[in-house]
Amino acid sequence: MTLTRPDTLDDPRLAVFSSLTDAELRDPRQLVGLARALDASADPERLAGGLFIAESANVIERALDAGLAPFALITEERWRAAAEPLVARMVAADPAAPAFVLTAAERRAVTGYERTRGPLAAFRRPAPADPAALLAGARRVAVLEDVANHTNIGALFRSAAALGMDALLLTERCHDPLYRRAARVSMGTVFQVPWARVDADWPALLRAAGFATCALALADDALAIDDARLAACERLALVLGTEGDGLAPATIAACDWVARIPMAHGVDSLNVAAASAVAFWETRVR
Repeated sequence: MTLTRPDTLDDPRLAVFSSLTDAELRDPRQLVGLARALDASADPERLAGGLFIAESANVIERALDAGLAPFALITEERWRAAAEPLVARMVAADPAAPAFVLTAAERRAVTGYERTRGPLAAFRRPAPADPAALLAGARRVAVLEDVANHTNIGALFRSAAALGMDALLLTERCHDPLYRRAARVSMGTVFQVPWARVDADWPALLRAAGFATCALALADDALAIDDARLAACERLALVLGTEGDGLAPATIAACDWVARIPMAHGVDSLNVAAASAVAFWETRVR
């Protein structure tokens, strides 16, 4: 397989980039029509795991490095050279995955995006991870409570990868790490740092796995984030909340400690992504 031009922009193999929202790509019911359009004789449930879109050569490379299964790729002519190695790797992973080259105008017509940061590739979503299995060998993890901003999710993953976090646990209301913008901001580290969704009983899950828990919150009795007791924990989970509201009071009460980052010049707090980088560094395993 090499990069080819589609005969028409109505080619059903382009539909994954044009006619489905991110939410629809995660919904198996919405993908039945796509599966049938591609091959009426094939099992319509073969896309039941869902799909996601990766943007840029770097992000696509890291998705392939993680062993994720490619579904299709498109690129503009100006990024052909960057896309050729990706196509070669896609052939090795799935010879049936199509790869198309488009003009900039055609790419805009297909995707609706005014601009992109390189090639776009659709991948099959990996099976959800078991949070208990992720905790089994971990020493440093973070719990993200209701972080509802794709840029922050991506930046959190990048900090977690760079600063040695073993896993991230996301509550159900957190935005999707595999969303195109989140994965791009993360520089593809969403495919490197293990993560899983957790239900409301995650404090019990962490206690059962032997973790101490530390909420990052603006409390009068909070420890400084560089308190030696935190770094000395054999197994520690840092709990971070959403912008504005922060952590729920019940979440703070369920944690063993509360910590804050000392501030100067009257600033009360950092953006959650910036705060995560400071906290991950200060509490790292030494």
